[in-house]
Amino acid sequence: MADKGKDKDKEPKDEPVIRDKRRVDPETGDLREPEAKADEQASAELSEGEKLTDEDLARLLEEPVAEREPESDLLNDLKRVQAEYANYRKRVERDRAVARERAIADVISGILPLLDDLDLADKHGDLEGSPLELIAQKLKVAFEKYGLERVGEVGEPFDPNIHEAIAQLPSADATVETVADVVLPGYRIGERLLRPAKVAVTVPAG
Repeated sequence: MADKGKDKDKEPKDEPVIRDKRRVDPETGDLREPEAKADEQASAELSEGEKLTDEDLARLLEEPVAEREPESDLLNDLKRVQAEYANYRKRVERDRAVARERAIADVISGILPLLDDLDLADKHGDLEGSPLELIAQKLKVAFEKYGLERVGEVGEPFDPNIHEAIAQLPSADATVETVADVVLPGYRIGERLLRPAKVAVTVPAG
């Protein structure tokens, strides 16, 4: 047992590590750099060696850019639905405008005989100074607000699309068919013709 104790005493023990933190080297007298600063300098030197040269940058710029990946099916479906919805809205708005124009045209078509009577009375001077003159003016303004236009004027070229010739007047001076008289005015709303104008037409003599 005693021998074991003696052997134990002879085993080498870990010696303490002594760090010399003196800023001045006792042998050379030079000022030592802190360990952290020395590490930063080493890292900087390493980074400096890893920097890209001008040749490396030029080579990278010359490399072709990778092509963009195709859009996903989900995104394409979303775009298609959006386009279909936009077309649907346009179609609904167009149909709504057509339906509104048709409804207004149907109402005004039923009132055209009243406008004809007021127009005839105005030609004969029966409206001047009477209460009906104010009523006729208000009706005219109201119908114009809905886009009602009168068709047929003396002196304009004859157009079978908006004129109905009820009489032809040959003339040696005429070179083209021209409206000589408006017997009954026509009316239209936008591109919709409610009634063609009944007119007398001057035509070139045979």
